[in-house]
Amino acid sequence: MISLGLEPGAEECSRAGCRAAAQWRIEWRNPKIHTEDRRKIWLACEEHVDFLREFLGARDFPLEVLPQKASA
Repeated sequence: MISLGLEPGAEECSRAGCRAAAQWRIEWRNPKIHTEDRRKIWLACEEHVDFLREFLGARDFPLEVLPQKASA
């Protein structure tokens, strides 16, 4: 996702306009255009993880929500 015309930082939430630190990793794919081994990744803060999960789930995209690992 793009946030206010700027790409989110490496560890920032992917929700438009949010710059909060990500605690969650949402791995998903669009089965109409992605092969089974292709996954896209969105990061989410605590406030937006449900919004992003529901956004993708409403489109019937296969997804998995995992804790975001802290960078070394």
